[in-house]
Amino acid sequence: MKTKTITLYDFKELSESAKQKAIEKLYDINIDYEWYDSTYEDAKNIGLKITGFDIDRARYCNGNFIKDANYTANKIKSEHGVNCETYKTADTFLQNWDKLVAKYSDGDGEKVLPENEYKFDTEADELEDEFLKSILEDYRIILSKEYDYLTSKAAIIETINANEYTFTEDGTLENI
Repeated sequence: MKTKTITLYDFKELSESAKQKAIEKLYDINIDYEWYDSTYEDAKNIGLKITGFDIDRARYCNGNFIKDANYTANKIKSEHGVNCETYKTADTFLQNWDKLVAKYSDGDGEKVLPENEYKFDTEADELEDEFLKSILEDYRIILSKEYDYLTSKAAIIETINANEYTFTEDGTLENI
């Protein structure tokens, strides 16, 4: 029988080169799971189903409304902060919607006249499509920023410290 003694170090006790090695080896520590779930859940909560995204070269976010554009815009305005891009996008959509209804209404701005329904529907579909594209772009940016943070040096170090990981002198994560 042999006994082997290994000296382990907290991250803060490592040399700068060992810290850098540890950070490089753990670059995916915060993204090796479905890190985007909370963003998907937020979208679902406001009536948007995200069906896929790419934050790399293709740069897209696909999805559709669970209910309709107005429902989603109103949920965003009631649940997202006024400084959030999604709030600004929703507010613009709702203002444009009100203008569209007024344009084809009987003067009170609330009811579209029967003879204007076709034109209204055509323009409303275009407005809703543009809102969907814009809100999905907002969510792509949110996902991209979240990924950038989770893979940043600061976030990796935060995870290392929060989980009290220990390392060998050269910065290798302890596997005991």
